[in-house]
Amino acid sequence: MAFKVYKTATGILVEGKRGSFRLENMDWDAFINDDALFTKLTELAERTVTDAARSAPQAWLKPMDKQEIWASGVTYFNSKLARQEESAEAGGGDFYARVYTAERPELFFKSSAARCAGPGEAVRIRPDSTWNVPEPELTLFVSSSGKIVGFTIGNDMSSRSIEGENPLYLPQAKTYDGCAAIGPCLYIPEKPVLDDAEIQLIIHRDGGVVFEGKTSLAQMKRGLEELVSWLFRELTFPYGCFLMTGTGIIPPKEFSLQQGDEIRITIEPIGTLINYVR
Repeated sequence: MAFKVYKTATGILVEGKRGSFRLENMDWDAFINDDALFTKLTELAERTVTDAARSAPQAWLKPMDKQEIWASGVTYFNSKLARQEESAEAGGGDFYARVYTAERPELFFKSSAARCAGPGEAVRIRPDSTWNVPEPELTLFVSSSGKIVGFTIGNDMSSRSIEGENPLYLPQAKTYDGCAAIGPCLYIPEKPVLDDAEIQLIIHRDGGVVFEGKTSLAQMKRGLEELVSWLFRELTFPYGCFLMTGTGIIPPKEFSLQQGDEIRITIEPIGTLINYVR
């Protein structure tokens, strides 16, 4: 049993096992920042007429407002290898090997809502970066109390040439206008567990596939609760927050995004997040 919660320009659309219903005049931040969100949705579904038509993907907005997006690094072995390779010449490769095995994870601020794209919207590549890739990531929605309430899909856009030049350039490589995307919805299961879900990335260019890859959450070295516990040690989030959990899909060194590329990230049962590069 689970619900999918979509933010739209006209309110909130909820999809459940019994059908769909709309909620009008709801404050998004207050509505989702609820440790008992699944229970609330269950009660609403029982007393609400579930006959709302499913809105078109073009009507979906990013499922955030006042929340921040944070991100986790080097949580997959493939990510460790890629980061070591890209920063080897700068002498920073050893740092990534160390953080992979360290008790403390790599966590960093990623984006505000203003710098994040929603479903069908454009993400950006920095003009001063020569090597740019998407990073498909399971993204947690965590309430202000630190409880994992639900999930969405995240794209942690990364300027690898900038990060590889010097690890201290990470904020510039990761945070800029159009640096992230999340969506298409919030997936709210009865028990917030997705241990072995598959993550798929497909990139289209000029009508053809130029890259595709798959990984599984089972390949993650760190647990979801572990990452959340470190994030909340010295930070408070009055509206809850989103936490990207790292990527295990790394395009090869010879690949870089171009303007006009279509990025499709699928994590079932959440759905597919589609964005374009400009």
